[in-house]
Amino acid sequence: MIALEGVATYLPEHQVPIDDVGQQLGLSAMQVKVFKRFHGLAEIRRDPESTLLDLLLASATRLEALRGREHQVKYVIYARAIPVGVPFPANPLHELCHKLGLDRAVGFTVTQQACASGLQALDVADKLLSGDPDPDALALLVAGEKTFTAESQWLPETSIFGEGSAACLISRGGSRDRLLSYAARQRGELDGEHADVAAEFQRGYHNSIAEIILAAVERAGLVLDDIGLILPHNVNHVSWQRVCRRIGFPQAQVVLGNVARYGHVFCADAFINYETARDRLRPGDRYVIAAAGAGRGATYSAMVFEH
Repeated sequence: MIALEGVATYLPEHQVPIDDVGQQLGLSAMQVKVFKRFHGLAEIRRDPESTLLDLLLASATRLEALRGREHQVKYVIYARAIPVGVPFPANPLHELCHKLGLDRAVGFTVTQQACASGLQALDVADKLLSGDPDPDALALLVAGEKTFTAESQWLPETSIFGEGSAACLISRGGSRDRLLSYAARQRGELDGEHADVAAEFQRGYHNSIAEIILAAVERAGLVLDDIGLILPHNVNHVSWQRVCRRIGFPQAQVVLGNVARYGHVFCADAFINYETARDRLRPGDRYVIAAAGAGRGATYSAMVFEH
């Protein structure tokens, strides 16, 4: 199983209140009030002057674990929620590899599971490193997107997207932050226009997240009482309140503070929350990372790690 050798994140300094986002999107006063009072959102971060490459470089260059080990990186995986982020033939991932001195690495993008693609990318890294003949091979995972269209700025009735990025260095068989299990469920019948499938997605959302968390914990050979923290995807507060009630997990042990500060930062949420929670984790603590993705069907996934 893989381990997280290091995690680095970047959040732009420019803060945008949810009221301003709502005005830009043409939302009603009631819609904005629901996002603030019901969903717990307050502001997001944006960097209007930066490119997607700038955004990804900002976290990758902060990744201290990567320095001096660039020659060991065999794979660079970009986890995206939205399939297309720049016009053809631009390729910021290849430019990123070049600027980081990773030209010999195999670089590719994972988008198939929307906002759950971050966990999918970790699973892909696990499979690639497990099959690599070099026991010292590493993988670099990057995540982060620009809110360049209306669709990439909000998820109706659910969340507001913000800009930010994360970089994670992954090894095989490290001593800390070791992956213990992975569980995922896909519902292909929810592939369709948002207006046609949104209601069904919402109806099954809380049960599906709850079930996949419990499945991941069971696959790790643990029970829920063994889990110290849940690192969520930052859609909103009320969704996680309902999930906690369904599985009997203390809401205080779900890292939700970043929902108000940053909104939903696509696939980077897990790593942003990890950095926030790092001081609360002690060696041997077990924690869950959970995510859901809506697009090309629905995906619910969870991983259990040991710090």
